[in-house]
Amino acid sequence: MLDHLVYAVRDLDEGMDRIEQLTGVRPARGGKHAGRGTHNALLSFGGDQYLEVIAPDPDQADLPSGRGFGLDHPGAARLVTWAAKAPSIAERVKRARAAGYDPGDAWAMSRDLPDGSRLEWMLTRGGGMAGDGLVPFLIDWGNSVHPSTTAPGGVRLISVRAEHPDPEAITAMLAALEVEMDVSRADEPALIAALRGPAGEVELR
Repeated sequence: MLDHLVYAVRDLDEGMDRIEQLTGVRPARGGKHAGRGTHNALLSFGGDQYLEVIAPDPDQADLPSGRGFGLDHPGAARLVTWAAKAPSIAERVKRARAAGYDPGDAWAMSRDLPDGSRLEWMLTRGGGMAGDGLVPFLIDWGNSVHPSTTAPGGVRLISVRAEHPDPEAITAMLAALEVEMDVSRADEPALIAALRGPAGEVELR
């Protein structure tokens, strides 16, 4: 089941402006990913699902390793990947490997919130964007409050689909992760979400 969509942008304020223009609701700043070189803003879809707008953090210029989600050299704003819920993440990783797909080990991550508190979670590799970003990383929020409960709402996620030159390969990886998505054949990979908000219905890709 989908946890959140990842929308990568060059500049966070510009990304927030863009989402507000498209949906009619402005995302709220989430915080900084310390040591990862990124910061984000969030928009809730309700039902423990949300949109993450993520961008390079100018306050974290020097990093021992690169930023994920292609943000070392960001291009045009786009949906780059997504996260799937995995409450028992270690067991999900084990089952996926048994099914022939390795999502990577689960590791801890955190984000400093604007109020000074810290949000913590576990996830598998996400910044590498498996399957051209169409195969999700797994995420386990543990005892943390889910971000969708505090982010601005009013926008609904209608559907998510994908396009890829090799839809069979993508579908096989999704099946190993025990998730489903409509994947159609196309010349270029794309993750496509249909949203409905105060500004009407929009397709985000």
